[in-house]
Amino acid sequence: MQDKTNILTDSFNRKHTYLRISLIENCNLRCTYCMPEEGLKLTPKSQIMTGDEVYEIAKTFVANGVSRIRLTGGEPLIRKDIKDIIKNLATLDVSLSITTNAIRLAEFLPFLKEYNVNRLNISLDTLKQDKFKHITRRDYYQKVMDNINLAIKEGFFVKLNIVLIKGFNDNEIIDFIELTKDSAIVIRFIEFMPFDGNKWNKEKLVSYDEIIKKVEANYQKEQVLRIKDAPNDTSKNYQIADYKGSFAVISSVTNPFCDSCNRIRLTANGQIKNCLFSATESDILTPLRKGEDIRPIIAKTLQNKFKVRGGMNTLEKLEDASLHTKNRNMTTIGG
Repeated sequence: MQDKTNILTDSFNRKHTYLRISLIENCNLRCTYCMPEEGLKLTPKSQIMTGDEVYEIAKTFVANGVSRIRLTGGEPLIRKDIKDIIKNLATLDVSLSITTNAIRLAEFLPFLKEYNVNRLNISLDTLKQDKFKHITRRDYYQKVMDNINLAIKEGFFVKLNIVLIKGFNDNEIIDFIELTKDSAIVIRFIEFMPFDGNKWNKEKLVSYDEIIKKVEANYQKEQVLRIKDAPNDTSKNYQIADYKGSFAVISSVTNPFCDSCNRIRLTANGQIKNCLFSATESDILTPLRKGEDIRPIIAKTLQNKFKVRGGMNTLEKLEDASLHTKNRNMTTIGG
């Protein structure tokens, strides 16, 4: 039976308790799967949420049932008022985490620890310096690796997010898993997803089945343990026997997790996206600035959420560029 009393419950009775807030569209990397090579036109600063507006919107979500907030970008740690934003959000009854490329992470670790932002999602698509430079169009590999190791040493819970692209980094799957042997980190392999400007096609996709086959070809079958997924988890989780860490596959394309989705996204310019794949958005920043109640807009947005991947419920629809190019590119959605 559908819960119509909660504005964060959709028409399929999915309760949305996890809000991802993009704080900035800018990034200090230029990853090929995230941003078009020619760059992109950024939203004018006047149309980006201020720190106070981020807090007011977050407060509304928390009051209506959100218990987890993840700060994303672009790269959130390059936003000048990031510390003030975190200080304010830390006053809410919510679990805070952050997604980062780790370039500026070292200088923020003491601050993040002070405000209990102990969970880090770090984007790292290769363990090879030359590949890193190729895919990010920047040469920060060693700094990123040093900062990841420092975060682990300082006791942060670290997840490494790897977007797999066939012929580029799919030969590093086992190398990444081996990082979990002596470190309690989580390696997450993400299927390459279609967004505006990232030249997606099915031939670049490394599927969930292909990933598991590579794993099972390298380890004894009894070594590869399927471990319990957390409630509303986006990933299918595994562990190599006797390894300290674990690995997972986020199979948004070939095996989506939409039935248990509890996520909603807020872009840096104050637009609600009810699904990562959705081409439609709802503006809550303009009415907020007018002093209007944003709750009816949030409720309507959730009621319009499709059952699967923004309405792209087949691989054929995903391959239709006229559908996925109506969406934003990833850096302006938020990771």
